[in-house]
Amino acid sequence: MLKDVSLRLEPGEVLGLLGRTGSGKSTIARLLFRLYDPSEGEIVLSGVHVRRVRLAELHAAVGMVTQQVQLFQGTVRDNLTLFTPNISDDHILHVLGEVGLADWFAALPDGLDGHLSSGNAGLSAGEAQLLAFARVFLHSPQLVVLDEASSRLDPATEHLVEQAVDRLLEGRTAIIIAHRLATVQRADRILILDDGHVIEHGRREELAEIPSHACITCCERARRWPPGRCQVERRTC
Repeated sequence: MLKDVSLRLEPGEVLGLLGRTGSGKSTIARLLFRLYDPSEGEIVLSGVHVRRVRLAELHAAVGMVTQQVQLFQGTVRDNLTLFTPNISDDHILHVLGEVGLADWFAALPDGLDGHLSSGNAGLSAGEAQLLAFARVFLHSPQLVVLDEASSRLDPATEHLVEQAVDRLLEGRTAIIIAHRLATVQRADRILILDDGHVIEHGRREELAEIPSHACITCCERARRWPPGRCQVERRTC
């Protein structure tokens, strides 16, 4: 449950959302996507209350990449476009190349007409994650919510995922539920939750100048990383 959480995200700004498990990070993401509505307060996207927006329009405006990538029984094309008719095959192929899946696609005997199984069968964790990034690229949403993958990836695949994140965030407004230091470094602002409350919120470089706040919050209260390492900046508490 979130309590007295208030924030404003400017266009093109990236917010790093930190906190221990159960602190409320995923709740914010679900509220933005209207998986459920707040009992109090409001959520506004580009000046419009999200409750006044049709769900189809909202889901087109907010792109989400979660730790659990959901693919369905269907063609590669349908899994990527989500049945949006105006996305051309050329654009799909371009995006697959952008996210580092050109070699994967080249190995598919039926190309975009090839079938994928539900439950990501036959795909590595990295390939499934990159397909999720491709979905977001194809729909070009106003806001991207990225719940960074926690799966262990081999170095080559992890490098592709990191490159995809960089491309995805370029010029976009984003909220990153961060688990790794590299992703926190991409954020313009940091918001740290604990038990539904905001305990730190500010520009990343400003929080880094207050080690008693940043390190205690990230290392001791969030308890998501080895103690003694500040996740806002690379230094020891």
